[in-house]
Amino acid sequence: MKPFLSNPLSLTRRSAAKLLIGLSAAPVIAPIPRAFAQDRYLDVRPGGEFKPVSIAVTTFAGDGSGPSHPTSIIINNFRRSVFLNPLDPKSFVSDVSNPDQAPQMDAWKTINAQFVVTGRSARSADGRLQTEFRLWDVTSGQQIAGQQYVTDPNNARRVAHIISDTIFSRITGEKGFFDTRVVFVDETGARDHRRKRLAIMDQDGANVRYLTRGDDLVVTPRFSPSSQDITYMSFGAADPKVLLLNIETGQREVVGNFPGMTFSPRFSPDGQKIVMSLSQGASSNLFTMDLRSRNTTRLSDSSSIDTSPSYSPDGTQIVFESDRGGTQQIYMMSAAGGGTRRVSFGDGRYSTPVWSPRGDYIAFTRQKGSSFGIGVMKPDGSGERILTEGFHNEGPTWAPNGLYIMFFRDASGQGGPRLFMVDLYGRGEFPVPTPSFASDPAWSPLLN
Repeated sequence: MKPFLSNPLSLTRRSAAKLLIGLSAAPVIAPIPRAFAQDRYLDVRPGGEFKPVSIAVTTFAGDGSGPSHPTSIIINNFRRSVFLNPLDPKSFVSDVSNPDQAPQMDAWKTINAQFVVTGRSARSADGRLQTEFRLWDVTSGQQIAGQQYVTDPNNARRVAHIISDTIFSRITGEKGFFDTRVVFVDETGARDHRRKRLAIMDQDGANVRYLTRGDDLVVTPRFSPSSQDITYMSFGAADPKVLLLNIETGQREVVGNFPGMTFSPRFSPDGQKIVMSLSQGASSNLFTMDLRSRNTTRLSDSSSIDTSPSYSPDGTQIVFESDRGGTQQIYMMSAAGGGTRRVSFGDGRYSTPVWSPRGDYIAFTRQKGSSFGIGVMKPDGSGERILTEGFHNEGPTWAPNGLYIMFFRDASGQGGPRLFMVDLYGRGEFPVPTPSFASDPAWSPLLN
């Protein structure tokens, strides 16, 4: 969807399995003046004193009130973004009667707003929801972004997430992450008799839907980067198996027919392979399966426990954890197998490595004594940083823009695990709401 087209752009409505909503984009009147069309207004990378950008989101004309309306959703998104600081709506008078006109910039300067968002949301004559926004640079007085969306009213939340992503990208120059979903393990019941179900929700905790009934225990769900499938591990009556599940149709199938236990599955970047660990006696080794041909390839052959594999974004390397050196550490190898080298050398045991979608970092869990930290390191093992630490943190998963990590924490005395997210630089940490206890989150790619 490209803003400011000379003619309205109609996007073809696709099947629900590929696209959740059909949108049509129409031009908004004022284009971006060339003099102000810079790439970014905020550099999110470390350096100097960090200060988030202050942004005022005015109440959209025609918008109601409450957490399910566009204005509230956008503000809530920005509050968890770390880099954008939405001003408290109580601190200003949101009297933008005509969102097509430029706001009175002097008034916004008095409350130190650097950007202002105006917009409207209303039903059109045919019953569809028409939502539009404009992003204004207070310093220059110019509009720097704007877009209109027309869709079914049931898609109002997703439109608000798309608007949030557009504004985030325009200011930071980075991809957004709001129009995404998270699959996780929903946990209910007593700790010694937990019912674990697969569930999926929007990244802000809304629209929770259960994917399994809880008949079998499930762990480690992972999204496909190219389809509506997830892979996960299921503990049934027989040996635990790796399964594929289509989140739209509910169809599931076992990945391969291996003897023994298979676990820790993860997709390749193109979605055509799954890499997993196969238990054979006292050892566990890594295997890949081509989902088209169902051919399997053995990647490691040792008497140790190799598990938790994760592909590099270009698909050429795999990072994994192994106790081949005597303790749990992180190792690297070619995606074709062989050439193993250790990359973690800090104090403690390292596990659950996950490669960033940007390729610049690997997230991990580090256990040091009774403390569990979520951290990142460069692929060569340098630049290690612990972003959050305590008892008990585990299971990092990356947002698709590589700027945020979600994980679960089973804090002592809390009764069960909860989801949290932290940014790449450890500047902010936020709880992620779920209906009950939750673990093993996996972040989706940006929705199409």
